[in-house]
Amino acid sequence: MTQPASRTHDSVHLPDRPALEGLKDKWDSRWSERQTYAFDPETSRQEVYSIDTPPPTASGSLHVGHVFSYTQTDIIARYQRMMGKNVFYPLGWDDNGLPTERRTQNYYGVRCEPTLPYDPDFTPPAKPARNPRDFVPVSRRNFIELCEKLASSDGEVFEALFRSVGLSVDWNHSYRTIDADCRAVSQRAFLKDFAGGHVYSQEAPTMWDVTFGTAVAQAELEDREREGAYHRVAFYPAAADGTADTSVEPIVIVTSRPELIPAVAALVAHPDDERYQDYFGTQVVSPLFGVAVDVRAHQLAKPDKGTGIAMVCTFGDLTDVTWWRELQLPTRAIITRDGRLQREVPEWIASSPAPEAVANYEQLAGKTTFTARKTIAEMLAESGDLLAEPEAITHPVPFYEKGDKPLEVVTSRQWYIRNGGTDPGLREKLISRGRELDWYPSFMRSRYENWVEGLNGDWLISRQRYFGVAIPLWYRLDEAGEPDYDNPIVPDDASLPVDPQADVPEGFTAEQRDQPGGFTGEPDVLDTWATSSLTPQIAGGWSRNEKLWSQTAPFDLRPQGHDIIRTWLFSTVVRADSLNDDVPWTRAALSGWILDPDRKKMSKSKGNVVVPSDILEESKPGFGPDAVRYWAGSARLGADTAYEVTQMQIGRRLAMKILNASKFALAQGVHAGLIGRTDLITESLDQAVLAALRETAAECAAFMAEYDYAHALRTAESFFWAFTDDYVELAKDRSYGSVGEAGQFSAHATLATALDVLLRLFAPFMPFVTEEVWSWWRSGSVHRAAWPQADDLPVFKADTQALGHVGDVLGELRRAKTEAKVSQKTPITSVTVTVPEPVLAAAQGAESDIMAAGRVQAWTLSAGGEDITVADVEFETAE
Repeated sequence: MTQPASRTHDSVHLPDRPALEGLKDKWDSRWSERQTYAFDPETSRQEVYSIDTPPPTASGSLHVGHVFSYTQTDIIARYQRMMGKNVFYPLGWDDNGLPTERRTQNYYGVRCEPTLPYDPDFTPPAKPARNPRDFVPVSRRNFIELCEKLASSDGEVFEALFRSVGLSVDWNHSYRTIDADCRAVSQRAFLKDFAGGHVYSQEAPTMWDVTFGTAVAQAELEDREREGAYHRVAFYPAAADGTADTSVEPIVIVTSRPELIPAVAALVAHPDDERYQDYFGTQVVSPLFGVAVDVRAHQLAKPDKGTGIAMVCTFGDLTDVTWWRELQLPTRAIITRDGRLQREVPEWIASSPAPEAVANYEQLAGKTTFTARKTIAEMLAESGDLLAEPEAITHPVPFYEKGDKPLEVVTSRQWYIRNGGTDPGLREKLISRGRELDWYPSFMRSRYENWVEGLNGDWLISRQRYFGVAIPLWYRLDEAGEPDYDNPIVPDDASLPVDPQADVPEGFTAEQRDQPGGFTGEPDVLDTWATSSLTPQIAGGWSRNEKLWSQTAPFDLRPQGHDIIRTWLFSTVVRADSLNDDVPWTRAALSGWILDPDRKKMSKSKGNVVVPSDILEESKPGFGPDAVRYWAGSARLGADTAYEVTQMQIGRRLAMKILNASKFALAQGVHAGLIGRTDLITESLDQAVLAALRETAAECAAFMAEYDYAHALRTAESFFWAFTDDYVELAKDRSYGSVGEAGQFSAHATLATALDVLLRLFAPFMPFVTEEVWSWWRSGSVHRAAWPQADDLPVFKADTQALGHVGDVLGELRRAKTEAKVSQKTPITSVTVTVPEPVLAAAQGAESDIMAAGRVQAWTLSAGGEDITVADVEFETAE
């Protein structure tokens, strides 16, 4: 037998007292200094694993849900790196758009007033006013500067948090969606889509958020339950002179929005509804305003809702828009961008034959929809057109997901990207794109397809805000000062990014801005998703670094939450299809939500979030990053997971056990030269342990290859606890040399081989503690070591269940001592142990180890029965 190489005095460096405290800062600093996770640009596409990581919104604070989902991505990234991949793992900050604007307003106590001049010496108030109405007005440029400042500082805080949780991001490739490079990419993509016919503008009804003063897209809507009331209102048939014929029965409509009666364009019933067959093609007169209104038929009308006939207003909701478009109804819009009824009397009311029409409208003019609703209900009751007391209801009302007031439908000129909502051919193509992807979990693909199939319009990408990527266009003004929207002025590519509100197009001077015969800048900015949908192009160097783009695209992975399949995932597929005629990535990994103890989603808006910095502290009350990562890594992709402190406690216990068990093994004389020394591993128990380890490595590899990291962690952990609780105790005396060098060397080689494999198996999940232990006895980083493959491990024809069997025998001996109420150190002078037949060979092969660990001086071991039994126990008595 070849003796193990003797290790030098300094080949193993053990701390006096291993501790988790301090590992976070120590290793983050060293990983940064050594560029452990840096992407190597000298590479081929086959060597690269590229990850299109979600850029979190840099407006406020992160919550524990971010730590949860980003850790799951990092586990995958670390595994791929250990598999030999050159991992491209950038991370950016999504810091343009409404969230940043709102945070800036509240943080500094300011509001943007575009008409004000720029003040280079402006200083925000030391303390913001309590009421937003008292916020200090500032110029557009001043406001944008404040947004930039706050977003930048938020990004620094977020990076520090993500470093503390151990994300192996290559910080050399970070970005901000508002930085000059990202703005140029976003504008370039817009212009390419515009030139290709994928982007267009039109005057159309759009969902409008009154609070923020901007249009919003279908994907940003959410229904919220609100209190309201049903109003039963009479519409009388029109007489020959156009006035209401009150001598006949009226048509009764039920509406929750009587304030829109001035905007009514038609009444609509289902074509098969017998109640209204005689009315189709006739006219009724609107109460209070005397406007003639057609009665029409349409399939979308619901006979079982209300009285079966609906009031179509321009516009109350998106169904009104559909009816208006398909029935070619007149436009009678009265809701303005500030959420109030227009102040001027509409032309169709001013020309009404009803003498009281104008006066009636003047009672509503300029009022909010909420106030106008109450006012017109009183007016209808007084006129006798309200046929019953309003019936209180609770019903879903559409909101902008970040807004505080119900949305209105307002007609305005907006920009759109074609997404299949109005083009069945494109819709099918985008569904096919989704089928080119591997989905984890697979059922998430149906959510994508359901969303695409349910689209009813193209993607609205323009926003009437200030802090965002400007739409890069100008318009010539005719001699009357009217813009030519059909022939916009497009900037030269080399000039990107541009700000049409500040920059001047080629061939014009600044003095010609907003002057007849001159030009005007496009006032709108792009929706934040219009830039976020380009994260592969932004991170991968599209249009700037073609070498990097060829190495990374299409990306290998898009990790994200399942709740933004309809927004971020779908929009990225749309842009990759139009810009690159390809998919943006080949795999999508969807993480679940974090739920509070009441099984509700954690979110800042609900006020039920946990601040991550609290739990990431390495000592009480925190658990440390490895423990938090253990909790995140225990959850499967796509599964909503409860915030569970108990799981973090288990993770911390596991991290401490890795430290202590590793120190014990290395303190025995174990060193790297013993790894895989099959010539030294002669004991049957040792061979069985390594056979089980080989099996464990194979199972973990299979799970990780399928992105099932949670099962891989469970599998590795199961072996680890059996190894430390049973094997280490069983082999302890032999490791000290109690049975001679051969047995000692066998134990040492087993400990070295198992420790080497286990550290690598746990490395993606618990990077700090595994790197710490690795540094005690190995060179380099465990995170640059190879993922353990079963084929690279020693092969022994041994019973892989042996350790479990032997551990069970030892456990029964310990139980006997516990029941006898004696110390575990008390020697057993004699005992009879009976084991099932399958356990006998394992127990016999580890007889000396069992007797040493159990302090058994003599025993009778035999096969019999189905359970392990311990009988006739005699303990050594103190003299």
